[in-house]
Amino acid sequence: MNRQQILTALRQNPEIPVLIVGGGVNGIGVLRDLALQGVDALLVEKSDFCAGTSAASGRVAHGGIRYLENGEFRLVREALHERNRMLQNAPHCVEPLLVAMPAFSWAKGMIHAARQFFGLKSAPGDRGALILKIGMTLYDLYSGSRILPAHHFESRGRSLGERPAFNPAIKCIAYFYDARIRFPERFCLELIQDAAVSHPGARALNYVRLVGASGNRVTLADDLTGETFTVQPQIVVNATGAWIDFANQSMGRETALIGGTKGAHLVVEHPELWRLTQNQMLFYVNADARICIFYAIGQRVLIGTTDIPASNPDETICDEDETDYLLRSVERVFPGIRLDRSHIVYTFSGVRPLPTSSAATAGQISRDHSAPLTPPGGGIDFPILSLVGGKWTTYRAFSEMVADELLKLLGRKRAADTRTLPVGGGRDYPRGESARHAWIQACAEETGLSVERIDTLLDRYGTTARAVARSCVQSGRDAPLAAHPAYSIGEMLYLAQQERVEHLDDVVQRRTMIAMQGETTLPLLEEIAEIIAPTLGWSPERQAAEVARTVGILLDRHKIDVRRPQPNYAAR
Repeated sequence: MNRQQILTALRQNPEIPVLIVGGGVNGIGVLRDLALQGVDALLVEKSDFCAGTSAASGRVAHGGIRYLENGEFRLVREALHERNRMLQNAPHCVEPLLVAMPAFSWAKGMIHAARQFFGLKSAPGDRGALILKIGMTLYDLYSGSRILPAHHFESRGRSLGERPAFNPAIKCIAYFYDARIRFPERFCLELIQDAAVSHPGARALNYVRLVGASGNRVTLADDLTGETFTVQPQIVVNATGAWIDFANQSMGRETALIGGTKGAHLVVEHPELWRLTQNQMLFYVNADARICIFYAIGQRVLIGTTDIPASNPDETICDEDETDYLLRSVERVFPGIRLDRSHIVYTFSGVRPLPTSSAATAGQISRDHSAPLTPPGGGIDFPILSLVGGKWTTYRAFSEMVADELLKLLGRKRAADTRTLPVGGGRDYPRGESARHAWIQACAEETGLSVERIDTLLDRYGTTARAVARSCVQSGRDAPLAAHPAYSIGEMLYLAQQERVEHLDDVVQRRTMIAMQGETTLPLLEEIAEIIAPTLGWSPERQAAEVARTVGILLDRHKIDVRRPQPNYAAR
């Protein structure tokens, strides 16, 4: 069903078992799980899908090795098992990532770790090699099935020999594996598409916001048309993350569930730093005892993150102090590297939906998840399940837990589970070089596109690349974009036709990696808008407005002015 068909169906029959408010990974995960059980559900998101906190993470699927010192062993075990499932179920989006953690002492951190373990307040500090060894041994133990190699240490001499740029103060380097989520925005979109295929009653609308509630009705507003409409849910799932208390308040229920913290990130273009990462994530304790990271994404380097209290998620941007902090943080590992604002190609920031807490520091607040139930009352006739906490890696387990609670409330039984269910383009994904080569060759022969082109599409879309390739051929317009030849006209048409695009920024920020890679230019925005306008019914005035809107979003939210002279990506 397309957007208009969904809206028409809701006007004809507004009664739905479950309304999910919030289109981040947790809400979307619940929608997909319910779809497998044959439960009708509607998900609404006030912006685009995966446009909030789910897009503002460090883009890493990890078990949370630092949570061990908080004594959160169950959470780490669950997260590691879920990380392994993500690697198995979504190999096109999630891939192994070798993590290098420099140790600047041998024994520091033991007293802090002991106090943390016994629930005593303790200011965080450096973590020495001994505490890292204990943590990584537990990490390997909790990982369960050995699908990733075990940890190992390298001496100071060998580490400096391999990378002389390392801080000479290091004692050794500890190495362990986690995973990177290459494209979380596409991951979320594919979950939505999988849900719709599983069950026609699983419906999702972006740019639809919660207005209020009364009795058995919830009022929603379509921000694309300005129209409002009502639905009648049996249960509401509040999956708005950092906005949970605001959303509950709009439904007449006062809650104080969220004590979120802000995490800012930079993406920089710095060839020397990119080379020094050696395709590893550097994970280290900064001078102020905060954990920081940086690693390569494409030809750029992502640097993160901050962890400071935040009260208004709508006003969250990477501010000047955070920018300075993140630029300087890299010197802790590579003292000779100099970064300044001229290297920044993109910034992003989000608020983690953490529970309210009296922890001494933001880093000590639990990343575990819960779903407290607010019973009917206060003028509404339905209960509200609020999804508090959680993290990307545990989205599936959290969704399963919430779906089980919903099934209980609805008097239904579970019919299927998602533990081994592939996600989108991870279905029938070719594993290993020979299988990949054979898949690419077969798809190239079928479509007539070059092997190189199919290889690029497989890298971007997983096995959905076959559908993208067919569409490009059928459109007869697979010529490269003038302003960014790595993408084609046919690709843009496919995204507009098949992937719920409503605004131009949906394309450059969430259907592709163009914005994240710092590759957005004004000519490129104008070119894409012109290509997709006929499909989306945009007038010339709407095209211009969409370009202006995207320019404004990138400037206001991500501090990138695409009106300035930009690198010539057409020449790369």
